[in-house]
Formats: sequence, structure tokens, C-alpha cells
Amino acid sequence: DKVSLGERINNDLKAAMLGGDRFCVEVLRGIKATILNEEVSSGKRDTGLEDSVIEQLIAKEVKKRNESAEVYDGASRPELAENERLEAKILCGYLPKQLSEDEIKLVIKQTITGLGVSSASAMGQVIGAVKKELGNSADGSIIARLVKEALN
Repeated sequence: DKVSLGERINNDLKAAMLGGDRFCVEVLRGIKATILNEEVSSGKRDTGLEDSVIEQLIAKEVKKRNESAEVYDGASRPELAENERLEAKILCGYLPKQLSEDEIKLVIKQTITGLGVSSASAMGQVIGAVKKELGNSADGSIIARLVKEALN
């Protein structure tokens, strides 16, 4: 029986608490709070969220951490940047394996061919189709950049 992503996070949180891994405990508590907020706001407190929705929340949190790390790098605060990157790394463990740019380009090429489009005016349509196909295994901003390159 496949363990849901929410259960996996709970189990890992318990293990981190027992193992005394304070940093991991804080990161997992944070993502649990994010998940709980989404459950409450979408009226799914009793049923819980699907794994794909939890993955989207985690991907958003990873993106925030990476953006913060860049800001800290720019402000010459490497210790704070490192902290953000470590948090992002823990959270990435709950996402599907991220595809390489070459793998994404292949899907974009197939999508463009499949849709029979070639102009930049179809960019939104292509991006939407590729995002739907790849789900949470690729960052939206990378998809958008590669689609733009492919259509220009």
C-alpha cells in the first residue's frame, strides 16, 4: 500500500524528532503548516490533499527558498543563503525527480509538433500543455523560458 505524501512527511517528522535533527524538524513542521493552511482554506481538512497538490505547495516553498538564497547571496550573507538552500534540499526530497533541460526540451518539441504550432503567439498554449504533461517534475519558469526559445 502506497504511503501518501502527507503521511511520509509525518513519518519523517517523527523520525527527525526522535533523532534530534532540529533543522529537519523545523523544515517539516513548516511544510506541514503550509499543507494544513491549504487543507483548511480549500475545505479538505477531513479528506486531506492529493499528493499532486502537496507537491505543488512544496515546489512553491522550494522556489521561495531558492529566491531567498539568491537575495542573501547578493547581500553578502552566505550563511543565510546556505540555510535557505539546505531547507530547499530537504523539501526537494518530497518532489518527483526534476527533469533536465534536455528532457524538458524533448517534451516541448513533441508538444509543438503535436499542436501543429510554430509562432510565438502559441506560447501560452504550448506552456500550458507542457506543464500539464510534466506536472511537478519541472519548474514552470524553466518550461516558459525553453518554450520561448523553441518558438523564437
